[in-house]
Amino acid sequence: MQQIRKGSWSIALVCVLLGFMIAVQFKTTSRRDASVSMQRVEDLAARLAETEKERDELKNEVAALKATGGDTAGDDTLRMRAGLTPLTGPGVIVRLDDSTVKAKTGENPNLYLIHDDDLLKVINELRAAGAEAISVNGQRLIGTSEIRCAGPTLSVNNVRSAPPFEVRAIGDVDSLEQALKMRGGVAETLKVWGIQLEIQQAADVYIPPYKGSLTYTYAQETEEQEAAK
Repeated sequence: MQQIRKGSWSIALVCVLLGFMIAVQFKTTSRRDASVSMQRVEDLAARLAETEKERDELKNEVAALKATGGDTAGDDTLRMRAGLTPLTGPGVIVRLDDSTVKAKTGENPNLYLIHDDDLLKVINELRAAGAEAISVNGQRLIGTSEIRCAGPTLSVNNVRSAPPFEVRAIGDVDSLEQALKMRGGVAETLKVWGIQLEIQQAADVYIPPYKGSLTYTYAQETEEQEAAK
């Protein structure tokens, strides 16, 4: 009987210790997750503030143009921001091509090919680094541009093209390059699958204008209204 009691106390003690260890682990994990979440929130808040600042600047420009009836310089600025004029300036030229590594038996060969999300990651990093204009294989990217898989090719502005892809971006050359080469970034990720990515800095990058349609069928200009709450 005494041995049974000792065994019961031993089991109870083990349960208490296990419970304590689980509680400590849970708190540690919660704190770590909270720290990561807070960092993401801060990054998103910074990007939101920057976007709102740019939005306000554009609204002020539009208001000034309306007040003065518009001018040639203002029209040129708006056309440039809309991607309707050719641009040149310092920047980077990024060349991407499918991997030369052969897929192993049982592996998905698509892992070694460039897909639309790979191209989007490169473009998003360039935009986040302050790229003022971007083109892909001669297609200027604007707010309505799409990048999607179209069979064995990728479609940009409804124009199909196959690898290799040449992405041109105008902006601060060092910031653009470092955005792609940062640790754990897009270049390092693509390298795992052998996808080729070459970055070239250039003092005079040419980016053509957008040549697609800008016709709006359903949207119509109206008076500004307060956002619905």
